[in-house]
Amino acid sequence: MATSSVSKGCFVFKPNFKKRKISVPIEDYFNKGKDESEDSKLRFETYHLIWQQMKCETQRLQEELNKNLFDSLIEFLQKSHSGFQKNSKDWGSQIKLREIPTAALVLDLKHFLQKLVSQLMDCCVDVESKEEESAQKKTHCSMDSLSSWYTNVTQKTDPKMPRKKRTSSQWQSPPVVLILKDMESFTTKVLQDFIIISSQHLHEFPLILIFGIATSPIIIHRLLPHAVSSLLCIELFQSLSCKEHLTTVLDKLLLTTQFPFKLSEKVLQILTNIFLYHDFSIQNFIKGLQLSLLEHFYSQPLSVLCCSLPEAKRRIHSLSDNQCENIRRLPSFRRYVEKQASEKQVALLTDERFLKEEAQSLLENLYVYHTNYFLVLRCLHQFTSSLPKYPLGRQIRELYCTCLEKNIWDSEEYASALQLLRMLAKDELMTILEKCFKVFKSSSEKQLGSTAKKIEELLAQFQSLDEAKEEEDTSGSHSKGLQKTDLYHLQKSLLEMKELRRTSKKQTKFEVLREKVVNFIDSLVREYLLPPDTQPLHEAVYFSAAHTLREHLNAAPRVALHTALNNPYYYLKNEALKSEEGCIPNVAPDICIAYKLHLECSRLINLVDWSEAFATVVTAAEKMDANSITSEERNEIIHARFIRAVSELELLGFIKPTKQKTDHVARLTWGGC
Repeated sequence: MATSSVSKGCFVFKPNFKKRKISVPIEDYFNKGKDESEDSKLRFETYHLIWQQMKCETQRLQEELNKNLFDSLIEFLQKSHSGFQKNSKDWGSQIKLREIPTAALVLDLKHFLQKLVSQLMDCCVDVESKEEESAQKKTHCSMDSLSSWYTNVTQKTDPKMPRKKRTSSQWQSPPVVLILKDMESFTTKVLQDFIIISSQHLHEFPLILIFGIATSPIIIHRLLPHAVSSLLCIELFQSLSCKEHLTTVLDKLLLTTQFPFKLSEKVLQILTNIFLYHDFSIQNFIKGLQLSLLEHFYSQPLSVLCCSLPEAKRRIHSLSDNQCENIRRLPSFRRYVEKQASEKQVALLTDERFLKEEAQSLLENLYVYHTNYFLVLRCLHQFTSSLPKYPLGRQIRELYCTCLEKNIWDSEEYASALQLLRMLAKDELMTILEKCFKVFKSSSEKQLGSTAKKIEELLAQFQSLDEAKEEEDTSGSHSKGLQKTDLYHLQKSLLEMKELRRTSKKQTKFEVLREKVVNFIDSLVREYLLPPDTQPLHEAVYFSAAHTLREHLNAAPRVALHTALNNPYYYLKNEALKSEEGCIPNVAPDICIAYKLHLECSRLINLVDWSEAFATVVTAAEKMDANSITSEERNEIIHARFIRAVSELELLGFIKPTKQKTDHVARLTWGGC
């Protein structure tokens, strides 16, 4: 009998030292695939600085909205608590005491309600964040802690008085506040029973409900029958609607000169469409904005100039020869050069020093352009946001997208808006002009200083108008006498007199002044709301790669899967996988070969024919002897590879077994994807 030795065992020893992880600086990724590596670190630092500033602004905005909503909730709780303390024998008051005060909050309550619970109970909230984006907040609020907290609070009133002997007038403790973070996911039957039982004992155990709802309070009446929902005294709380919240974020981050980074019309349209038609998530919109910012600084070498104006002027002085050539290759700069005199063209294309001086001037003009642009945009929005049917949109973001795309004055919507403006009343015009005056007065720019003064003069002229109606000038409108009495000549004479009155009628002073206001606004729009692509060097601050953003954000799994199987080089970047259209490289993955072969088949695919075609492609570049044992073994391996590829295609949903023929499979996709 053979003996086994312990020395034959396998032992694993854990080393005492830790393997040091080699970390690559993040800014080094900006060099990947790019020749412009001289300023990659500076571009990354600029990106990080701008994003931190944007992030702080969004957090400040969110905290302000949450604070206003929280204050409203506290006021609601105090009002509801005081209602429980009233001891009126009035029939209406008695009925009111049987209703449970209910607050319906229309917003994302995941973190807000956790803060609310912790502040109501003075609980600790631990924040454990592996990353800033995936912070998980855990609140230690179990049923035991809630019960002990409520008991401690109630004992502060009069611990000697039994609970059953307390009347509503003697009840000084705060009521139980029940917070349901997501009402739609709560069990309806349990909720109904709870509301009915609680309403019968409100004199002993005061209760206040706070519901989180996704859309509107109508969902409460849909989930609960009338007999139950009538027991709730519902009050709606809503900070901002989703669209208003999006407009506020855009106003703070993009419609301002505080941040130099801007989005093109197509990119902004992609982000807003994802928000409006997919998720209604402000957080996802901000992440899309961050991705656009990152992609801009990664792909655009001249994004190094996307910073504050003084810093950008300083950086222009240190531009290298390659970066100067990048400026000359910009389409906007080339159009600018073509409009200059021949001597200046030569200097811009050959003299580096002159080019840098001109670039400084162009960047300063771009900054002034944005300052005037946003002021006039807000002014135009004041005029058009209240027009019937909103021809230029109700939100300023809609007007902004239109102005980014084209000359807005060439659109039919703009012409329709001007016609409606010519029909506004005096009070409406004065109210809008006062708002526009505040907009221009808030700016310290000299370029539009005369605009505020002009609006002030128009307001003064409106105020000086005589409210009495002016008498119509009837000169030339007197009838010449109706010589003929037959119907034909009578109608002809009346039409002539009507046309004479229309042409000879003079406009009132108000109509003249109103026309003056409309023409004044129209001149501002035509002068200052030019599309950004008309400005030289706009590529340095505008991100316009909409296709890149769409690839990252717009999920298209079928298209991506078809691309990966039909052209594996697109993702693997292996030169051996390059092939002409219609050809199948034998070095491609097995599933790619099987997929491209199945595209050539009809609805039913013969597995034998498919297997032979697969073997032909795989062995195309190999010379094997069909009579050798090695060839038979290889055929078995190829057959196994084919079976695995077919199984993977079935798992992905491209084919399925069919009962019509046992040696066939049915094709499920058409049109190449």
